[in-house]
Amino acid sequence: MANTTIPSPRGDLPAYVATPAGPGPFPGVVVVHDAFGLGDEIRAQADWLADAGYLAIAPDLFRGRSKLACMVSIMRDARDRSGPTFDDLDAARLWLTEQPECTGTVGVIGFCLGGGLALLLAPERGFAVASVNYGTADKGAYSAGFLKTACPIVGSFGGKDQSLRGAAARLESALTEVGVDHDVKEYASAGHAFLNDRVGAGESSPALFAVFGPIMHNGYEPDAAHDARARILAFFDKHLSPPLATTGE
Repeated sequence: MANTTIPSPRGDLPAYVATPAGPGPFPGVVVVHDAFGLGDEIRAQADWLADAGYLAIAPDLFRGRSKLACMVSIMRDARDRSGPTFDDLDAARLWLTEQPECTGTVGVIGFCLGGGLALLLAPERGFAVASVNYGTADKGAYSAGFLKTACPIVGSFGGKDQSLRGAAARLESALTEVGVDHDVKEYASAGHAFLNDRVGAGESSPALFAVFGPIMHNGYEPDAAHDARARILAFFDKHLSPPLATTGE
């Protein structure tokens, strides 16, 4: 587990890399942080994936700069479906494919802002699977028209999250319509950010949680998080792990 920098069209990109124990090669996963940036909680998500056998990289899309200014830039790129944000995420994917410890098959997982980006990366961006967790994106990203060429998607949402009301149902409907393999679930007991255990990772609860709490019901929800992680790993194992060798008769 280490902080590093990788090459990107915009110059060196800070990132955190978590490597599984034991001999590789391993499937890769790009971990896309939320609006609070690359902190210990997101590093913990990468560590969890490494413990499960995935070579994980979490790029710092903010590059240590002002979160507000970077948020504006990322939201503009998300609207346009292109730009420096996507260049950095593609650089992270390519870096994984070039590592001798990686099989060359790469998935993406994101949370909140990063979940929206993971959804936008699902169609024709080189990923084998996408994990979309309470993904904040425009409704067009949740449409059959946009997702018709998407990779398989596992999506997790909180039923108490009023900011994404109906998002799980829209995603389920769109992926069913276009025939993309998927596992989408909404947890009635959970709100926004229910997979992000900031306190457990040693981070303080962001002040914004108090501001948007009545709308998003932010907060870690252990039972929903446990179930969602199990579903994510099962889906990743299905779409990232190499098939078992078979012998002919």
